[in-house]
Amino acid sequence: MKQKIAVFASGAGSNAQKIIDHFKASEIAEVSLIACNKPGAGVLTIAEREQIEQVVIEKEQYKQDGYAAFLKEKGIDFVVLAGFLLKIPQPLIDAYPRKIVNIHPALLPNYGGKGMYGAFVHQAVIANQEKQSGITIHYVDEHYDHGDIIFQATCDIEPGDSPEQLAQKIHLLEHAHFPAVIEQVIQQHCY
Repeated sequence: MKQKIAVFASGAGSNAQKIIDHFKASEIAEVSLIACNKPGAGVLTIAEREQIEQVVIEKEQYKQDGYAAFLKEKGIDFVVLAGFLLKIPQPLIDAYPRKIVNIHPALLPNYGGKGMYGAFVHQAVIANQEKQSGITIHYVDEHYDHGDIIFQATCDIEPGDSPEQLAQKIHLLEHAHFPAVIEQVIQQHCY
């Protein structure tokens, strides 16, 4: 029986789309739910087009239990954060120990934590004149961008690169690696 993945996203959903596409051909898992905290976000349009069940997160319920009971009721086995900007509440972490993974657009432990997402990360990396950046895929714990690191990939930063140019490089890494790493994590848990 295939493992069921819930993808939590807040924005356009480019990573969510890559994950959905990857698991269409998978024997071990499928994306069966998209959860989003922003009504009208692009990821909800993707869910509709792909005929995947969706839920718009209601803030009070999310704070109470992180939708853990709802996810269990839907038979969700793994939670993947793909550009999801809310902190994961403890009840959801407790319900899915080491079964929630996140992708961060920098090389953790640097450039992580509250407020460090999207363009803010790339601006900080360039302002500090780093020579490299990259992605970090990690397990989620009770702190922002803190759980055990599963995988990292790097890209070079050329002199004169703008935050937007760096963001494009990071997106390429995310799309190339995130779906495959999710599959490896699920395989390790299940087999």
